[in-house]
Amino acid sequence: MVSGVDVRDAHAADLDATTLYKILKLRVDVFVVEQVCAYPELDGRDLEPGARQLWIEQSRDVVATLRMLDDGAALRIGRVATAPGARSGGLAGQLMERALVLAGDRSVVLDAQSYLARWYERFGFVPDGDEFVEDGIAHVPMRRP
Repeated sequence: MVSGVDVRDAHAADLDATTLYKILKLRVDVFVVEQVCAYPELDGRDLEPGARQLWIEQSRDVVATLRMLDDGAALRIGRVATAPGARSGGLAGQLMERALVLAGDRSVVLDAQSYLARWYERFGFVPDGDEFVEDGIAHVPMRRP
């Protein structure tokens, strides 16, 4: 795990245009281009009042990001993405740890790509339903009470 990494977080409305652009570009690069999933990445939820963006920058580039949404009964983590050149360095784990601190005592849910379910279990998540396929990729719903 990388130490001394500055995990930033803000509501989309509080971000400067360049930072928001870099966050959204990383998500498109990973989920739409790399994973070859043509889907509406810009789904409108980033602008919800309870939505938060978390990200890590290196050399002025956003290299890891995740999004937290307020779904009422629980907070939802999604859009966890790391740039290819920054993977396996613990950055996504640092984002998850910060997100869980921000969540406090609230329940947190997510839809994990199935091959990453064990990784999410490290943070206290457990499967919470049957596996399903979304955009051609197997997912499993998970919850952290």
